[in-house]
Amino acid sequence: MITHVGTNAIDTKRLLLRPFEYTDDDAMLKYWVADKNIQFMYSEPVYSTKDEVRELLEQYIGSYDKNDYYRWAIIEKHLGECIGQIAYFLVDSKNHFAEIEYCIGSDFQCKGFATEATKAVSAYGFEKINLHKVQICTKTINKPSKRVIEKCGFTYEGTLRDYFYMNGGYVGRLYYSMLRSEYIASCRNEMI
Repeated sequence: MITHVGTNAIDTKRLLLRPFEYTDDDAMLKYWVADKNIQFMYSEPVYSTKDEVRELLEQYIGSYDKNDYYRWAIIEKHLGECIGQIAYFLVDSKNHFAEIEYCIGSDFQCKGFATEATKAVSAYGFEKINLHKVQICTKTINKPSKRVIEKCGFTYEGTLRDYFYMNGGYVGRLYYSMLRSEYIASCRNEMI
């Protein structure tokens, strides 16, 4: 049975995952929401003004009163700023699963931050929310994201061919998942 607990802070070695705050606006603009390449791969619009970011933050922050809403600002501890975001953007309470989405600013990619955040949010899903399954998807053209997912121990389930129409061509969507039993087994293996 799922136990919805809302978005609570998660502390990892190099990151603090916490609810968004209005003061994250400058870092968001600096590191990711204004970056056309990041937003293109994430299938989100580009936000280029503080007013646009404030509207986005109002959506995020205004949803935190719902206990089945899960979205974290990714704060790099040394820098103390928001370098991206991670969320359970799809939560299916009836079937006990949720799907992760994330994005990291280009200055912070290929440094293990997305992997660290994804592992922490997966653990939160299994340990705090009591999910049966966590799934995650990426575009076939997003090789760095595919590496993150595989490093986190997710199992490839399949590809939805020609799922996205982007820049005049079609791109597939790769599906991965992890079951509770696989998460527990991986935790045991880490202890050995």
